Amino acid sequence: MNYPALSPEVDPSSIFPFELDRFQKDAIASLNAGRSVVVCAPTGSGKTLIGEYGIYRALSRGKRVFYTTPLKALSNQKLRDFREKFGFDNVGLLTGDASINRDASILVMTTEIFRNMLYGTPIGQVGISLADVEAVVLDECHYMNDRQRGTVWEESIIYCPRTVQLVALSATVANSDELTDWLNQVHGPTDLIYSDFRPVPLEFHFGTTKGLFPLLNDDKTKINSRLLKKKKKGDKEKGKNVRAEAPEIIHVLSELHERDMLPAIYFIFSRRGCDKAVGEVGDLWLVNREEAQQLRRQIDEFLTRNPDAGRSGHVGPLYRGIAAHHAGILPAWKVLVEELFQQGLIKVVFATETLAAGINMPARTTVISTLSKRTDTGHRLLNASEFLQMAGRAGRRGMDERGHVVTLQTPFEGAKEAAYLATSKPDPLVSQFTPSYGMVLNLLQTHTLEQSRELIERSFGQYLANLHLKPQYEYIDYLETQLGDLEAQIEAIDEGELAVYEKLRQRLRVERQLLKTLQEQAQETRQEELAMMLDFAVSGTLLSLKSKNFTMPAPIPAMLVGKTPGPSQTRYLVCLGRDNRWYVVTSSDVLDLHAELPRVEVPADLLPPPEMPLKRGQTLAGNRETAVIAQQIPDPSGTEYMAPEVAEQLSRLVSVQQQLEAHPLHQAGNASNLSKRKARAAELKEEIQELRSQVEQESQRHWEEFLNLIEILQHFECLVDLVPTELGQSAAALRGENELWLGLVLASKELDNLDPQHLAATVAALVTESPRPDSKVNFEISSNVDEAWTRLQKIRRSVLKVQYRHGVALPVGLETKYINLVSLVEQWALGMDWVELCDSTSLDEGDVVRILRRTLDLLSQIPHVPHLSDTLRRNANRATQLIDRFPVNEVTE
Repeated sequence: MNYPALSPEVDPSSIFPFELDRFQKDAIASLNAGRSVVVCAPTGSGKTLIGEYGIYRALSRGKRVFYTTPLKALSNQKLRDFREKFGFDNVGLLTGDASINRDASILVMTTEIFRNMLYGTPIGQVGISLADVEAVVLDECHYMNDRQRGTVWEESIIYCPRTVQLVALSATVANSDELTDWLNQVHGPTDLIYSDFRPVPLEFHFGTTKGLFPLLNDDKTKINSRLLKKKKKGDKEKGKNVRAEAPEIIHVLSELHERDMLPAIYFIFSRRGCDKAVGEVGDLWLVNREEAQQLRRQIDEFLTRNPDAGRSGHVGPLYRGIAAHHAGILPAWKVLVEELFQQGLIKVVFATETLAAGINMPARTTVISTLSKRTDTGHRLLNASEFLQMAGRAGRRGMDERGHVVTLQTPFEGAKEAAYLATSKPDPLVSQFTPSYGMVLNLLQTHTLEQSRELIERSFGQYLANLHLKPQYEYIDYLETQLGDLEAQIEAIDEGELAVYEKLRQRLRVERQLLKTLQEQAQETRQEELAMMLDFAVSGTLLSLKSKNFTMPAPIPAMLVGKTPGPSQTRYLVCLGRDNRWYVVTSSDVLDLHAELPRVEVPADLLPPPEMPLKRGQTLAGNRETAVIAQQIPDPSGTEYMAPEVAEQLSRLVSVQQQLEAHPLHQAGNASNLSKRKARAAELKEEIQELRSQVEQESQRHWEEFLNLIEILQHFECLVDLVPTELGQSAAALRGENELWLGLVLASKELDNLDPQHLAATVAALVTESPRPDSKVNFEISSNVDEAWTRLQKIRRSVLKVQYRHGVALPVGLETKYINLVSLVEQWALGMDWVELCDSTSLDEGDVVRILRRTLDLLSQIPHVPHLSDTLRRNANRATQLIDRFPVNEVTE
């Protein structure tokens, strides 16, 4: 690393008139050692100070610093803060539609703008835009978790030249070590500065209809035992299906006021809920006379400047120190609320969770009204990071001894859920890295496909995938070692010898099969002979018995004592076995008849025991008399009948067996498991191939997505031989969720001759998301816009079809059934009054501003996109002027 040495005059104590915390000193030391840093510390612990130190250091050396944030609102706030701290002329701002003092030493920007700058030069090189930039501060770095913005953060880190120090400031996350390790790999030497120390400790409370109670025990490790319900007799019957009540907002605020726990941020997860809460408590006076006078002066000044910006039903409560803050409110009104809250003049702000995402609005207390939230897949409990982000807004450094976090009883969640979240560790950062058309086109403008692949494989998503797949890689290595050992053992055997040995084994198998067949045939013939012989057999004839009707591990020698009639024409044979047991059998139980052996003399009075039924399968032990006779029965072993053809085949089999056993491979013992080894080797090869395929599929997911986008871009002739065409260059210059769609439409010439107001409305349809189904607008779109949108449907259907075929689901403009929504843009461009515009729709003011700003964002890009007609550029400029007026324009001055 060729970082310049630290200037001797930049001493932290000369900048900050207070003692720094340990983690702040460590981070500054790492920066001064020329290393990048990942600073993970709780919300409100003073992470921003490290970024500010980097700014002071750069200014002292005549260098520049880029300060990036995830949101325009945050960038605007930083602009105001830094102008106050570092001087008006030293600070500039770059957002999608604002460029102020862009050559300033301190340039605040959204992370997306920073990423777009980096696209302009080959990755890793310092282009003109980064000249003299010493460090880049990535504020709110945990935004990498954000589904929509996460990719931009990863790209910014991957593409940033290694000579520029990165100062990544993040809330506490579970895998900060992994984030740091990744930065070490893709950017350069990076230190993790981790602190879980909160300068203002948090006190957790639980609110019910009976009041506020401590949520945790004295050690802060688990739930306060007093909050656990003790079951009483009869509770089951009485409390069946009865849900706990939530305390009323006015009751909670009264408790906070009495305990001196204001100002508070009161989180409610719906805009309507926030507005309703303002209405419910709007008559409360939470400020003293002096504060009320300051509020009146500042609010009146604001309304004089912006008469249309006062939110209906919110002006009166604001005079009394009560406000709401959510995405449906005008940005200008939100800025006023933020400024008044920071001055301590507003005592309670009812806010959705978006306020927790980085806006500098610390409070003494945060109230979290519910612990679950509605998502696309239904209600779910807040995760630990969401809870901690909101809780972390409590406690103002230098103003409060402790911050207070109040969770409330609801019909669905109680103290157990609150205690679980309050004692949970933060969640890990995950990667949201997703290739886009813009990414593909911009990379291929300055890089080869192989270089592009290398950049994609440097993503945090790829890093985490490799980490996740590490056990699978290790298991594949283990299997490959096993396979190698087996193959070495197989290869050690001489091929010629092996061929001879295999032939002998195959021949032995054949001879065995033949012997079995001959034995079965001989057995059938013998059974027929035995049946005939038994018809003539007399007492004393020697037999061998073997039947499944008796427990006989081996054939039993026996003599025939007599015959008795059985069912039909069968006859039962009554026999005495050499084991001194009586048996009643049929001819099928006789294995052999030994005619060659002399008969045993049977006493005339020898009869089976009277208690033994003369039925097949019966057996009974003999007595002393029969034991003497049983001893006379000879053992017929060795005299068994064997058919000549069987004896001959057996002789052949023994000969082959002897040859096999005499073979050198058999003698050495190498061949005994050879077939098993070969089978196991084949199994291993198959298993390794399958695992490799699975791992490759998982590990190359991002690259596969990248290649899919290339195929789509080639289909629409944005790429030829992997080089962007004029159409591809136009799409590459655009920022949006689907740059291909935008590029195709703008290059189609369908918009070239539209009047500015009609162009604005049609552009709105290109970038607006589908609203809630019950959204209403009281205007109709003009025929010019309707016809233009109809002409674009062929392109829209084509993009949707090709995307679907490649498994890509990027948005392609507004659904036609909602097209009337863009009439708002047309009317605004025609000069309609803001109040009248908002009165003509069911959308919140904030939503209307968002539609207009998204439209403005694309309109402001059109003049800078190559290969478009001059007419379209002029009309886009004019449409921009028509739309860019209060309250749509950004409040930056």
